[in-house]
Amino acid sequence: MTNTIPAVDPAAETLDTKGEVVSICSSISEHQASFKSKASIYNVIFSGVALASDGYQSGVISFANLFLKQIYGSEVFNSTMASRLTYSLFVGEIIGQLGFGLIIDRIGRKFGLVSASLLVILGAALSAAASGLSPTGLLWMLIVARGLLGVGVGAEFPCSSVSAGEATDEIGKKRRGAIFVTVTQFVIDFGYVIAAVVTVILLAIFKDHLEPVWRLLLGLGILPPLSVLYFRLRMADSKQFQENALKKNVPYWLIFKRYWWRLTVTSVLWFLYDFISYPSSAFSSIVLETVAPDSTLMVNASWNILLYAFYLPGCVICALLVDVIGRRKTMAIGFLLQGIVGLVLGGAYYPLTNNCFPMFVVMYGAFQMSGEIGGGITGLISTESFPCAVRGTLYAIAAAIGKLGAVVGSLCYASMQDTMGGIRGPFLFGSALAIAMSIFAFFTVPEISPDSLDKEDEDFKQYLRENGYDTSNLGLQTEKPALQPANSN
Repeated sequence: MTNTIPAVDPAAETLDTKGEVVSICSSISEHQASFKSKASIYNVIFSGVALASDGYQSGVISFANLFLKQIYGSEVFNSTMASRLTYSLFVGEIIGQLGFGLIIDRIGRKFGLVSASLLVILGAALSAAASGLSPTGLLWMLIVARGLLGVGVGAEFPCSSVSAGEATDEIGKKRRGAIFVTVTQFVIDFGYVIAAVVTVILLAIFKDHLEPVWRLLLGLGILPPLSVLYFRLRMADSKQFQENALKKNVPYWLIFKRYWWRLTVTSVLWFLYDFISYPSSAFSSIVLETVAPDSTLMVNASWNILLYAFYLPGCVICALLVDVIGRRKTMAIGFLLQGIVGLVLGGAYYPLTNNCFPMFVVMYGAFQMSGEIGGGITGLISTESFPCAVRGTLYAIAAAIGKLGAVVGSLCYASMQDTMGGIRGPFLFGSALAIAMSIFAFFTVPEISPDSLDKEDEDFKQYLRENGYDTSNLGLQTEKPALQPANSN
């Protein structure tokens, strides 16, 4: 019997091969999409961890100043030295914000994030290990170390905020605002609370031995950036950056002509928000002096946990409202409430502090909370108002101007207190300014839709083309051609 080999249809074989290749390509695409989604979630989470570290670093210095003054005395650690130590972080932050805003646009998001983490780790380590041949030498090393730390902390603002904004957009456009506010403003404020909690724990452990307390307090700030460093070393730049990066031949004049007004709005709002936050925080000293006069360091730090915690409900309310009623209305309502509560609180300052102090504390908490409802939007609109190609640079300019507002506010506060009759005057001024900010925000902040980031990138490209710019410079241009089935012919 003869064995017959069945004939093979070449067309059918080619069809099966193509089908297998298409199936493999589809499986690869699904795997890549799942991987990118997880990477975006991790990016958002670790950006939040890094920014919480920044809040912690900003919060611990007030406690460290108290400890250093007790250890070295007011002759060595005088008001001038305390101001230098405080302002060194501010100056470093402004340098870090401006420098790294440019870096993450020109070099890449990953490079900026990794560098920011390393700077925070180095600055915190040097701060904790500060030493010198004399107490004054030690304090000067601490000032320099805190300045270096400030560069890292300032770098985190554009790096983490822009990265979180773009990653959040990949996770869920309709919830972008709520997620962004949570992993930026909320966690920064939470970092302040953690700073007070850690201070209380260290004081409970070491009691009157303040040398290890201040060193550990500054040194523990290493842990959050260290915990995110491994992920940042392995991460990739966001999809938006890979598609829209502008690394050479940057048309700065065209960019300025298109975005000068948005940059002005975001910068003014951030400047004023940081400016009025200093007069408003001044009432915290009244709370401490009234509730716990001549208090110990432990009692002082414990009360600061409550005072810092006042900020958190405002951030939560901001996150709940921002995607429901929009950025513009949320900011306007928040600052309006802050101004109204502040005017009532300032006007009734003497009756409340003398006759009903618990009500004063409650209203003070409401004032701080409402400020975060409006203030929580500043970083968000600074991220969403600009295209990916220049988002880091323009965000950083607005943030740096905001930090300048904090410096100006703190410098102006003493003179306002003298000319306006004590602490009540500058507080009323800040409250009136909050109402003015509410009106300004309502008429200037644009409404931003869920797909605004992609749309702004496309509009920016079209604007560049209309002005004769070669948009082939946009993007990293590293994409490989998709896998294609072999040609059977």
